[in-house]
Amino acid sequence: MKIVVDDLSGPEIAGFLDEHVQQMRAITPRESEHALDLDELRKPEVTFWSVMDGDTVVGCGAIKRLDAGHAELKSMRTTPRRKRSGIASLLLGHINAEAKRMGFTRLSLETGAAEFFLPARKLYEKFGFVPCEPFADYQPDPNSTFMTRVL
Repeated sequence: MKIVVDDLSGPEIAGFLDEHVQQMRAITPRESEHALDLDELRKPEVTFWSVMDGDTVVGCGAIKRLDAGHAELKSMRTTPRRKRSGIASLLLGHINAEAKRMGFTRLSLETGAAEFFLPARKLYEKFGFVPCEPFADYQPDPNSTFMTRVL
């Protein structure tokens, strides 16, 4: 497997992200769903990575610059067929290292509060993320969990 910066121009990653958005919309009330669409992920303040197994996308993740020292983790996803195979850990370790290399000192995230998101929250805890108050433009939401870590 390899992790590559992705310009989001290929049809496979577009389909992979569409599945992600559709799944989030099926689980999370619309007003609490914060997944970025392709146009938002292509903005200059976002760096997006795909995890490739050969020519197949098996995972993805991004960071969005909030300010000079603070970035937000976005669009973490592993293909359902490969969940619990280490892809998310590999990618999250890579993103943490890249965010630090880019000069960020804090990385924060929003994820769901529902039981479905428990494995994600446990992964983030394993990587040093701790609960925090809403950040950036987020508001308190019973469907959201906010987490942060110092890099």
